[in-house]
Amino acid sequence: MRTGIACASGSAKGVFVHGVLDAFERAGFKVDSYAASSSSTIPAAFASIHELALLEGTEYWKKVGTRFIEANSDVSKAVKDGIKSILPMINEKLFAEEAPCFSIAVSAVVTEEAAQLTQGAGAKKLGQHLMLSIRKKDKSWAARNLVCRLFDTKAKGQSRLTPGNLEDALYATTRMLHAWKDAAWIDGEPYVDASYTCMCPAIELAQAGVETVIAISPESGPLYRDFFQSETLPTSFGSSSIYHIQPARNLTELGVDYLRATEEGFEAAFNLGKRMGTQFLEAFGKNRSV
Repeated sequence: MRTGIACASGSAKGVFVHGVLDAFERAGFKVDSYAASSSSTIPAAFASIHELALLEGTEYWKKVGTRFIEANSDVSKAVKDGIKSILPMINEKLFAEEAPCFSIAVSAVVTEEAAQLTQGAGAKKLGQHLMLSIRKKDKSWAARNLVCRLFDTKAKGQSRLTPGNLEDALYATTRMLHAWKDAAWIDGEPYVDASYTCMCPAIELAQAGVETVIAISPESGPLYRDFFQSETLPTSFGSSSIYHIQPARNLTELGVDYLRATEEGFEAAFNLGKRMGTQFLEAFGKNRSV
């Protein structure tokens, strides 16, 4: 039976996802497939090659915050600098034949009008409009112009993740239009943040034939399928089971918000993730032994 881990978006809150993955790695828990959206893609990539220790726990997240400050709040530059710093550590092992399948979720822009808006001068205004759409749970623009796509290390054809497009895919999956100024392209095609269509690629793993999916999200409360909160993620899809791991409290209470966090907040959220990951494995092992 194939098992996979789906890691949800959440910007700086992704430190909780990292903590859960850290607990899994320390316990020697391995799966067949890893898939991630937005900020969780980098810890998920390291988890897939069993090298999370290279990120040095919360040091990775603190460095992200430092880059944001040094880039004078230029989110695109900070993200791109961070990606460049970790690529040499994963590029070879991620694509090894024996490595687990690793997928990056992104939102493909599928209309010409939307391509011009998202990759041009109108991106920020559109992004602000889409932020307001959350209040109405209105995903109509995204439904017309975007589709979720997974770039996969084991895929063939257009959606293959390769050493040549990995850097672009890692950037594209994070690109929220209201704050990221640089356009996102993968293999010459336009993309935006995965969250607009897929906050957590759990169903996508189930559709790929993964029978047991562990969905890790840094959000407390309902786990939504996309940015617009119009639909929650189920606990099963077809014949696949989907287990949820989420914090019991909002991480902002610990000092971690989407683009702001204290060092103490990073530590608290990371350690909470580790505890919840350990607790999950204890219960998961008991259930599977029945």
